[in-house]
Amino acid sequence: MEDLSARCIRVNPENAPSVSYLSMIERGKRVPSSDMLEVIAAVFQKEVNWFLDDVPEQSAITPDKGSRGGINGMALEPSFLFTNEILQIAIPEMLSQTGISGRQFAHLLIRAHQEHHQNHFPDLERAAEEIGKKRMPLSVDELIEIAQQQGLEIQWFDTLPKALLNELGVNSTSIVTSFFGAPNQIHINKKLQNHSKRLKYDLAVHIGHSVLHNREGLKSVLVTGLNQYSVSQGASAHSSTVDAQDILQAWRDFESSFFAGALLCPKVPFRQLLDRQGYEVSVHKQLDVSASVAMRRMTAVSPYRHWHYFDAYAPGKLKAVYRGNGIPLPWGNMREVQDPCQHWAVFRMINQPVSGTSAQLSILNVGDEPRIYCCESTNTKDLAENNHVLCTGIDLNPAIEAQGEDALTIAQDLKKVCVQSGGSADIPPVLRAKLSSIARILNINWVERSIDSPARLICSRGASCPREPSCYQGSFIDSNSTFIA
Repeated sequence: MEDLSARCIRVNPENAPSVSYLSMIERGKRVPSSDMLEVIAAVFQKEVNWFLDDVPEQSAITPDKGSRGGINGMALEPSFLFTNEILQIAIPEMLSQTGISGRQFAHLLIRAHQEHHQNHFPDLERAAEEIGKKRMPLSVDELIEIAQQQGLEIQWFDTLPKALLNELGVNSTSIVTSFFGAPNQIHINKKLQNHSKRLKYDLAVHIGHSVLHNREGLKSVLVTGLNQYSVSQGASAHSSTVDAQDILQAWRDFESSFFAGALLCPKVPFRQLLDRQGYEVSVHKQLDVSASVAMRRMTAVSPYRHWHYFDAYAPGKLKAVYRGNGIPLPWGNMREVQDPCQHWAVFRMINQPVSGTSAQLSILNVGDEPRIYCCESTNTKDLAENNHVLCTGIDLNPAIEAQGEDALTIAQDLKKVCVQSGGSADIPPVLRAKLSSIARILNINWVERSIDSPARLICSRGASCPREPSCYQGSFIDSNSTFIA
């Protein structure tokens, strides 16, 4: 109701309902005036008469959520093979034979949990709000003050001893930005004095460890670059054996990272800012936080739950993945893939760098049905001068269904047009009108921008390429086109 009231104020402040008035309408204690109803109808892109139906069709207002994120599950039958005892025996053997490290397995478990809950962790949000008091933006000095209130001391370093670098497994493509030193010291790289965005994030993460875990068993080391999963675990990161302590530490790192985002971009104020700015990625500049922090927080604070987020390094290494909308990946998570789809926005921007941001509307088969995805991507560099692409996007099918439209038919029609045009095509006027209406309801500017560019067919693997002829016929893929994640 807060979101709806704010949206109505943007359309017509004079006739917009307050939150309390909306509550009374919902409870049947008030009836909106015709002028107020027109404002509400404009937000939802509906005719006024649509709201006056005595018995609205349930299918017109309730979206089919489908998968709650990540890949679909599987039936655990026969159930006796999936008991705790059997799994505890089988999992280490599986990791040993496949070469997957315990740390990688921990991150896979955490991501599956995160995607299942669609980035909804109210306890972590509340913990951050209690510390930050919902202030936004927080300055570096304010974060240092919060750290000191937690009994933490700040120490600065120029370079780390070579022995420590070797112990942590840091290579030339990575830089240690900060680490915790018992009992209460945060050691911060002096490079961050000129990079306030990264400094604020590191401080927020260490504050999160202190608040959530009381610094118990803390081994937190923050790194920018390509091999962050191995850092803080030393040689054990490359072992295929599963150490329960490693999994616990990985979970604590995730909680602290989520806490950091919630501290820097508290849910309600940040959602209101996004609403005013149409979910533009550039909002991160107003808050002096990184684009990565802002884009990840979009997936957590938006009232629309069907988001994904990628952080991709060339030639195709995924440093971060979140799929709260169930979008498949075009490359492997833990192994090399010989036939990745190079039409995904993250790959196109890596291979053909562009300035600013780029919106893309894509059609992708999930199972046997096409779905329409839209994303916004941006090029950036980390402190180690590695180029990478940040991408955040949504699944449009649930929003289309929520407006009483047939999302499957619209996706099939759009796919047909793209196939006939060799893989990409301008969106036909009828479909453009429907998608533009959805974009205005969602209030996401880059969805509207994507409609002005050709829609693209993408696939999860070359064997399922929908283009005619297939991209993977002949010599499209060479030895330099292998992607790993």
